Amino acid sequence: MDMFCFQCQEAAKSTGCTTRGVCGKTAETAGMQDLAIYILKGIALTGEAGDPEEKELNEIGRFITQVLFATITNANFQTQDFTEYVEKGIAFRDSLKKRFDIDTSGMHDSVTWKGNRESFEDKAGEVGVLACDNEDIRSLRELAVYGMKGLSAYAHHAEVLGYEDPVIYRFLIKGLSATTRDLSVDELKSLVLETGETAVTTMALLDRANTETYGNPEITEVNIGVRNNPGILISGHDLKDMEELLEQTEGTGIDVYTHSEMLPANYYPAFKKYDHFVGNYGNAWWKQNEEFEAFGGPVLMTTNCITPVKDSYKDRIFTTGVAGYPEVKHIEDRPDGGKKDFSELIEMAKGCNSPKELEKGSIVGGFAHEQVMKLADKVVEAVQSGAIKKFVVMAGCDGRHKSREYYTEVAKTLPEDTVILTAGCAKFRYNKLPLGDIGGIPRVLDAGQCNDSYSLAVIALKLKEVFGFDDVNELPIAYDIAWYEQKAVAVLLALLSLGVKHIRLGPTLPAFLSPNVTSVLVDLFDLKPIEDAESDVAEMVG
Repeated sequence: MDMFCFQCQEAAKSTGCTTRGVCGKTAETAGMQDLAIYILKGIALTGEAGDPEEKELNEIGRFITQVLFATITNANFQTQDFTEYVEKGIAFRDSLKKRFDIDTSGMHDSVTWKGNRESFEDKAGEVGVLACDNEDIRSLRELAVYGMKGLSAYAHHAEVLGYEDPVIYRFLIKGLSATTRDLSVDELKSLVLETGETAVTTMALLDRANTETYGNPEITEVNIGVRNNPGILISGHDLKDMEELLEQTEGTGIDVYTHSEMLPANYYPAFKKYDHFVGNYGNAWWKQNEEFEAFGGPVLMTTNCITPVKDSYKDRIFTTGVAGYPEVKHIEDRPDGGKKDFSELIEMAKGCNSPKELEKGSIVGGFAHEQVMKLADKVVEAVQSGAIKKFVVMAGCDGRHKSREYYTEVAKTLPEDTVILTAGCAKFRYNKLPLGDIGGIPRVLDAGQCNDSYSLAVIALKLKEVFGFDDVNELPIAYDIAWYEQKAVAVLLALLSLGVKHIRLGPTLPAFLSPNVTSVLVDLFDLKPIEDAESDVAEMVG
């Protein structure tokens, strides 16, 4: 095999990509990502031995979260970037060893910088996921690591806004270190659940960072048509980039549109003051090839969810943050105390035509936990009267496989007395369907990005309190989750750590779950695969 990667739902043949990633990742990039994670484990071991104070802890935590975020599916395809992460990681690890004055003989991490990158490539082949022979141990280790990748993405977004929590950083040090040891299956199960608990902590931190910075999301009718001005399209998840782009385009005659996971930026009060912020263009991430081509202006990718870039728009797509793609221009990080410079996109946009119209009309969103709680009396009354019989949490990721039409069929099949709670790009499978409302409550309540999945947990826990239940599983809520990448894994583990059971997961179960580990999750949590829309709906609402 040239490589082995099975971290996402599109793993080839539902077992793993071995020559090139279905996502487009090359074997060379995959190897350097494996090596970068290996170096992070060495940094974690060094940090664990050194018991760092706040300054060193923040340094370690920020580096770990940045690199783990960069390894998420469809985030960064640049081998060069991961080679630099490895170089920086080795130098950082060695500086920590000196600062902590610790004996590292016999430590897990033996990679050194020898002045040539060929030595890295040789080592990369030895440290991937298949370095662990035991299928069940490997499965639990990777389940924890992928959960840590997801929560690292959330932690990184919070840190960009100035919000950090030492609990998160200490867990990442502990968690990555643990994956280097010969732990028992029971110990690894505990690590997996602790990863879920930390994911809850991290998502709560990000929720606070977003809402204290930009206000609580509001119910918003979002335009999905276009205007006659030239535009810039912004995709991904980073709200700080959104803020700075809006500031720098104000008064230029350029409109700003969101795409895919940036759609929920339309719900934040802080962004509504910009008259040139005009709505959302297009659909989920996997349609970007045709939609970026149709848009005609510059596109900014702030995080993951990049598909292989077509030549037709390669000269007008830009990456920033942890995102990267070969031969695509990259906007550098903001200097300390400063802002990113989007002037190149702005000048390019001035010479472009207005976007090609894909559709007309509007969609409604903004149902994060604060907004839903304002409707609590109305929701409770609807449940008690029988107007609402069931809530279905149908959150998570979208993807290009035909099997994901299942989620559209579920939405169409659900009876009219059910309400869909959603977050993430999975909503693009059904958020434009004419599903109506129940007594003024829309039948699709969109809480926002996958980053906002915390809202769904808060809503469930609040409803448990309102109805006086002892167990969240007593609520009239069913879970039908679509997953694609590692942030969705973190959300899944978060739900499991909160005691949520009977979750359907699709369109396929993760390739990294061994049969025995799957059996454990079934026994403990009644985790189950999706079947067909008609039979699943019958069981969910029965």
